[in-house]
Formats: sequence, structure tokens, C-alpha cells
Amino acid sequence: MFTRISGTLVERGHETVVLDVNGLGYTIVLPPCVAEKVTQAIGERVHLEVHAVLNIDGNSGHMTFYGFTNAVEREFFDALCSVASIGPRSAARAFSQPMSAIALAIDRGDHAYLKTLPGIGQQKARDIVAKLQGKVAKFLLIQDPSPVAVQAMPDFADEALAVLLQLEYRRPEAEAMIRETIAELPALRDAETLLAEIYRRKAERRT
Repeated sequence: MFTRISGTLVERGHETVVLDVNGLGYTIVLPPCVAEKVTQAIGERVHLEVHAVLNIDGNSGHMTFYGFTNAVEREFFDALCSVASIGPRSAARAFSQPMSAIALAIDRGDHAYLKTLPGIGQQKARDIVAKLQGKVAKFLLIQDPSPVAVQAMPDFADEALAVLLQLEYRRPEAEAMIRETIAELPALRDAETLLAEIYRRKAERRT
């Protein structure tokens, strides 16, 4: 099993990204706190640390890949998975807040905070503290980056978005193309020019 992947971002979902690696598309599940950091636009390169899980269903099986922006995040995910009552899916859902905040709650035995994490009830909160309290010092030292301010979009961006959606682009892809183009060309003032620039860039990438 591999532990790292680099590829071109070709699709973005609510909790997943699809990376093209030499013609093969890999679907990577991103915990909510990690997904916020993967801000690349469609067509850009993405590098992720990976936790691979083999799922067996009767006589067949398939792989699920969970992605992280660095090895420490993956190690923290592995620590959550080491709790008997927490599987990979539960760990991914629970990883919805900054790693240092969750680690601090574990270290303090703060069950109330842990219960605010998706999918974590009273018993799982107790299990996490019982298993990991006193073992999370490394993760307490990690400084989570400050959230990146979201650039306010001009009114004409909504018009351009509506056109792209009518052309059957996925909303995350359309929004990413609009933000990327406006960020690089802040002088844009209307939807028609914005769309023309987006199409020009896509044509250049295909050549």
C-alpha cells in the first residue's frame, strides 16, 4: 500500500477529491478540517499523505484512501483509528476541527468538547480519552494555520457561475475557476470577459 500521492485535481466533491495520476483516477476522502486546506483549482497539482484501508465485503473488496496535507495529520488520524470504537470513517468525520484543538480536549479529558465532533457520542468520547490521554503531546505542539480569508466575489461572478452551471460544470469546479481567474486578473469587471478568460485558460491547458 502506498502512503503518498501526487496528481492533477480533476474533480472535487463535498468530502472527496479525484486525482489523475498517469491516467488513473483516485478518489481520496478528506476529513473536513483537511478539505479546508486543499484549495487548489481544477487542473492544478495536489500532493497528499494517504492512509489506505482495505474494505472486505463477502468475496470482494475495495480500497478507501484518506488524504492529509502532511504526515502529522495522518499520524493523528491513525491515533484516532487506534481507539477500538473508532473506525476510519468515524475518525474522518470527527476530524472536523483543528488537530491541536482536538488533541487539547483529549489531553484535558474534555468529554463535552469531544461530543461536539460529528459522530462522537458520550461513549466514544470516553473511549478516546481512555486510549489517548497523555499520548497526544506531539499534536499539541503543532500550530494549525490561521484560516485563509475568503475573497469576496463581485456581483458579476454570480452571473458567470450561473452560466457555467448551465453548461453542466460542477459547482465546486466552476467556483474554483472563477476565484482563480479573478484573483489573477482583479481588473475584470463583467461576466462576459470573465467567462472568455476562463475558456481561454482551459484551452491553453488542453494544448
